[in-house]
Order: sequence, then C-alpha cells, then structure tokens
Amino acid sequence: MEKLTYTHDAAAAAVIASVYPDAPPMAYVHSFGCQQNVNDGEKIRGVLQDVGFGLTDTLEQADLILFNTCAVREHAEQRVFGNVGALKQLKEKNPKLVIGVCGCMAQQPHIVEKLRRSYPYVDLVFGVDGIDRLPAMLAERFRRGKRYLEEPRARNAVVEDLPIRRDSGFRAWLPIMYGCDNFCTYCIVPYVRGRERSREPADILAEFRGLVAAGYKEITLLGQNVNSYGKGLAAPIDFADLLNLLCAVPGDYQIRFMTSHPKDASRKLIDTIAAQAHLCKHIHLPVQSGSDRLLKQMNRRYTAAQYRELIDYARAKIPGVTFSSDIIVGFPGETEEDFQATLDLVESVGYMQLFTFIYSKREGTPAAKMDDPTPRAEKTARMERLLAVQEKYSHAAVAALVGQTVRVLVEAAGRTPGTVNGRLDNNLVVEFPADESLIGQWAQVKLTAARAAMLVGTLA
Repeated sequence: MEKLTYTHDAAAAAVIASVYPDAPPMAYVHSFGCQQNVNDGEKIRGVLQDVGFGLTDTLEQADLILFNTCAVREHAEQRVFGNVGALKQLKEKNPKLVIGVCGCMAQQPHIVEKLRRSYPYVDLVFGVDGIDRLPAMLAERFRRGKRYLEEPRARNAVVEDLPIRRDSGFRAWLPIMYGCDNFCTYCIVPYVRGRERSREPADILAEFRGLVAAGYKEITLLGQNVNSYGKGLAAPIDFADLLNLLCAVPGDYQIRFMTSHPKDASRKLIDTIAAQAHLCKHIHLPVQSGSDRLLKQMNRRYTAAQYRELIDYARAKIPGVTFSSDIIVGFPGETEEDFQATLDLVESVGYMQLFTFIYSKREGTPAAKMDDPTPRAEKTARMERLLAVQEKYSHAAVAALVGQTVRVLVEAAGRTPGTVNGRLDNNLVVEFPADESLIGQWAQVKLTAARAAMLVGTLA
C-alpha cells in the first residue's frame, strides 16, 4: 500500500482563476449514500476551496455541480441519474456550467459508458480515488475545453492531509480504513472501493486529537469493516487496540464506529467497549439474514448461532448495551423457511433499530447470477411482516426508557417549534423544549414519553 500526502496544486488553481477572473467560482457538492460518502463529500469541498472555489447550496448559483454517488442499491443509482437528467436545462441556460459525477457509481465501467453516451452535458467523471487529483482534472477540462471522463481504476493508496470542510462543528466522521476484502456475494463495494487499506494509527490519532481540541463532541470512526482494521500495517495493531489508543486522549467526547462485521467482532472488542467510558454502548452489527443457508450463500462466514453468541457475550459484559442491524429481504432463492429464521433471530435479539432492504441486484456481483424466482410482491409482503415484528419490539423498548434521565448531544431543531432534538448513547432521538442555542452541546434530559420509535423529554 502506498501512502500519499495531499499538496496544494498551484498550477491548477491558476488555471481555475484564469477561467473565472472576476469572482471566485461557486461549487455545489451533493453526496448520496453512506457516511463514508458524506465524509468524501466534505473532502471534495475542502479540496475545491483550496484551489479557489466558493461553496453554495443552490444549484442555480453554481459554476460547478458535482454529484458524489453511491452504488450499493439500484434505487441510489436511479436517483443520481434522475438528478443528473434534471441538470440538462441548467446547462442549456449556462453553457459554462461544469457538471461532474464521481464516487462509487463512476468506479463502474458500464456507468461511465452510460454517462458518456446518454449524458453528453456531463463534463467530468472520476471514481472514488480521485479527490486529491480533482484540481488537476478540472484544470485539464478547462485547458482542453473537452469532457474529462476518467476510466475506472483502482489505486492501492491512502491519501493523508486532504483539506476538509466539515458539515458540523460538533459531530465528525473519521475514516480509519478504506475498501473491503469480504466480497459478500450481493455487495458491489469491494469492486468499487477496492481492497482493504488501513491508515497508520499515528495519522488517525493526530486527526482525532485535532478534532477533540477543536471541540468536537462525537467522533464516528468509519470503515467498510472496522473490525478488520490493522491488517497489512507494519506494526501489529487491531481495532480494539486503536480504540484504547484514542480513548486515552483527554476530553469530553464520545466515540461511535461503523460498520462492524460480525465475523471479525471479537470478545476483545466487546471487553474494550465495556471498559472505555468514551465508547457508546450501542453496537451496529449487520446480520443480513437469520438463515444459515443464506448466510453461506451471502459469503458472510458466520452462522446465526455464532452471531447470537456474540450478542449474548456483549449483553453479559456491557450493562444496557443496545444493538442495531441490517437485514436483506428477498435474497435470491430465499424461502419461507429462510425468512422465518430471520424473523426468529430478530425476535430473539430484540434490536433497538433495524435497517431493512429488499435485495437489489448489482451487476458484477456473484448474487446477480443466482436464480431469483421469488416474486417482488412476496418480497414486499415479507418486508411488511419483518417491520411489524421489529416495531413491536422497538416501540416497547423505547417506551421502557421513559422515566430515565439521560445525557444527550443536542443535534438540531425539533419538528415542533421551540424544541430541539438530542441523540442518546443508544442512537435514539429525543425531542424536548429548549432554545436552539443548545445545539452542539450536551444536555441532561428526563425522558417523559415515547412516540413510536422517538422519545419526548424535558431538560432535567
């Protein structure tokens, strides 16, 4: 693995300034998909600012529109194409407008070819590893006066010191690794994000210290599989070791992490969560299915029994621990027996939150070639049954919290005028009356009522 360091591209900045001599050009950047994409979008904005762009939240004011895309599900791709299609009229009104598509979708050759043929007004296309080279690509686009569509390529590198324009002043994303080696049969991520590459612990620690010093109160560690952090690094270190290293930094903050693959979630990790006060006592542990047959076909490399053992160990070691998970409904060949095994697992674990998806076929994955005889209507009906089971548990679990006084991080204005929303350690949201000046601060809140999966409270 190669380690690279971002440097300011003065030549590209000069080209951009020559194209816009009267005022700084404005960039509109929108990220679709996961938290890693959101963090990539923050870095894209930082790099653009570094070479002279201003930022805007309005499409009509933009000189550059850049969509940072997601390829995990078909619906995400359809949304992107719909949004790109809507830009045609803007381009006709303003021929100087530069339109770009980047990220996971642009890492797939058939997507790049579709953009080339069907969207001639798209000027710039590059994949997930092009953020540090964005200024040079823009300069080339302006110099040649032609479209710059980069063919997908993988780069076995980690780029440090990228400028960043964070969305929040109190919550931050902190990637600790990139890529994935798991190759679950339904998942496109290893093909678009590449193989696993862990950042050096010293680089992570330096960024973490900077965030704490800047007053960030919640820091979420990111990776496609954080539990396999450390593989390939010269010095022996695993994810639990990294957590202990970060938790030694003094300050008033909390740490979350995602995503955590069950096959690599160790008892050492559970013991670390139990021991460290800075770590939230909520674990997102995607199971995908409760059927051992389907788990094998998915290449998940654990059984439902092994998953339950991990849950049981965590409950024994971490008082009050809560869990969330991902479930795929309608994986190719899923039978009623397979689906019932998933229902049984959901009922036995009792998730605080569940993120459910009907299987989405992804070109280039092994599952895309599997027979899939189950009608869409049956998959939809199974989804409704799953949601009913989950709601029964989660609503009861949320209601059981009423009466407690908890510490929350106030995140945003509430839906009701005069209220704000705060997030509990277990990832649930509580709405309570308070001034918006409290946003970004800690608050002690007494939970007074439950509204389905949301809590209501008052300042304690």
